[in-house]
Amino acid sequence: MAFSFLAREMGHVRVCGHRGYSLRYPENTLPGLEAAKAAGATTVEIDVVLTADGEPIVLHDLTVDRTTDGHGFAADLTLEQVHRLDAGGRFHPAFAGTKIPTVAEALDWAKVNDMGIVLEIKEAKQPDLAVDRVAALLRTTGTLDRVIIISFDHVVLKGAVERHPGLRTEAITHARHVDIVGVLKACGAASVSIELDMFHVDDAQALHDAGFSIRLSLPRPDKLAEYWRGGRDPLPKIVRWMAGGLIDLISGDDVPFIARLVKQAGQTG
Repeated sequence: MAFSFLAREMGHVRVCGHRGYSLRYPENTLPGLEAAKAAGATTVEIDVVLTADGEPIVLHDLTVDRTTDGHGFAADLTLEQVHRLDAGGRFHPAFAGTKIPTVAEALDWAKVNDMGIVLEIKEAKQPDLAVDRVAALLRTTGTLDRVIIISFDHVVLKGAVERHPGLRTEAITHARHVDIVGVLKACGAASVSIELDMFHVDDAQALHDAGFSIRLSLPRPDKLAEYWRGGRDPLPKIVRWMAGGLIDLISGDDVPFIARLVKQAGQTG
């Protein structure tokens, strides 16, 4: 049975760890993915760029400066050079020696652990090549059924599904579109990522009626705290949305917190 991203098919909402359990573990690393699973995630979102020798690696930024002890653009480093970098020590000394994983390693991990992967194409210079390399890996690793490719670049998504039949894609949005169903149909996406401030019940119902899945992206806990300090609490309505079948995945950095919300909505598997 294919790995489903639709709550009505699964009978529950999926918890998605944004870059793994990135609140407490180094983002986009295997320890972070393992921690997300242990905290209740059934899917994880990872980011992908290419090395100088064309290897898809799991990295959010175009440079390695923020998350590793290295310097420079990933596109200027070979895979061998990337493997020498420490991707954990900067986050916390306890994670020193953690490496940037390849996409192949992340896919193998997902298959062994029965996890879904939401895979964002961050590659800027050669995004189509990144899609093609990832699609080839999905076929060789037998993980096409448990991965959905996402991007802000809907043109890249359109080309991806045209070149690779069977590839599932998700359009990321940071705005409320007049015809969101039309946007997804135009780029051939199967799903949409919507931020909390842009989520509207009418849009969600229209998307589900048209057969699309919805991933709600929650802000970091410090951003949610701004609501609470201002005397507002968005959590009850989020729980209602999940209980009402309007959300298929809910994504964020604080995986245990999200898992508790899903449980509160009665949407655990």
